[in-house]
Amino acid sequence: FLLSLKLKNKTKGKLQKQICQVVLDHFEKQYTMELGNIWTSVRDVFTCPSCWQYVVLLNKFSQSAELESTLRVRGYHPAFRGPLPYLPASLKCYIRRTPGKFPAQKHQTGKLKEYYLLNAASLLPVLALEVKDGEDVLDLCAAPGGKSVAILQCAYPGWLQCNEYDDLRSRWLKQTIESFIPDPLINLITVSKLDGRQIGDLKPELYDKVLVDAPCSNDRSWLFCSDIQQATLRLIQRKELSSQQFQLLRSAIKALRPGGSLVYSTCTLSKAENSDVINLILNSCSNVMPVDISEMAKAVSQEFTFLSGMQQHELLVLPEKGRAWGPMYLAKLKKM
Repeated sequence: FLLSLKLKNKTKGKLQKQICQVVLDHFEKQYTMELGNIWTSVRDVFTCPSCWQYVVLLNKFSQSAELESTLRVRGYHPAFRGPLPYLPASLKCYIRRTPGKFPAQKHQTGKLKEYYLLNAASLLPVLALEVKDGEDVLDLCAAPGGKSVAILQCAYPGWLQCNEYDDLRSRWLKQTIESFIPDPLINLITVSKLDGRQIGDLKPELYDKVLVDAPCSNDRSWLFCSDIQQATLRLIQRKELSSQQFQLLRSAIKALRPGGSLVYSTCTLSKAENSDVINLILNSCSNVMPVDISEMAKAVSQEFTFLSGMQQHELLVLPEKGRAWGPMYLAKLKKM
């Protein structure tokens, strides 16, 4: 009884994370201006971790029929049931309307995990990228590795380069790959620690597809930063992020083969890091054009809430209660 009480209190403590007032005040000011009344309902989801939801992405390399029946018993159903332009049968993920998190699996050396837990909106950039078997793919800012794992659930690339510049995050990425991908397939994957801004010059026109899941002001995690000094520093440095994102995108374009496509994504609502960065790229790079992804948005509109008034090559997922996915911004471009 005492043990269960302790666990209950521990869980309760986890749900009652402390909101960082400095960050909330900053968001309040910026997002009220950018989103108007929409910000109020988004803020209600942000500030209520107990209503957050997670998708269960199944690992096709470690399949378990038992797991699927357990998920169904717990009220989960397959996600992405609409007529999507790109939805490989091998990509299986389960969601449910009610909040809560399916238990995570621990990393065990030599044993593959059966599933990966993530925000369902994180799969949209992978679906927009439309990776086919045999293509050479670069995941430019790959840690912690969820999108790389999702790419490998969709197709068998000729070569997948998972890049992560940060030392700690790079180790995390390697562990994720080891946890989900079997040995024979590991040979198709290179984990590198290059500065993403330089990859285009180091490896020009080498890839068919590039995913730029850029470092950004991660709205959800920043809001619960327990170190006020760190939070304040982050907010000061926030202004520099769009410049870094622009440089990463320019590098990604150089790394793309002509005819290749890229998807840019962030997990922030910030216009400066989203539409503004993409508009700057489109205005300064004559060899890229926007790609319409509105069909994909239409097909998943039952599962996600999108900000209206966006251009056809971009989407912004807005969290709302019962569909607490996002924030997730994505845009698709093609190299001429």
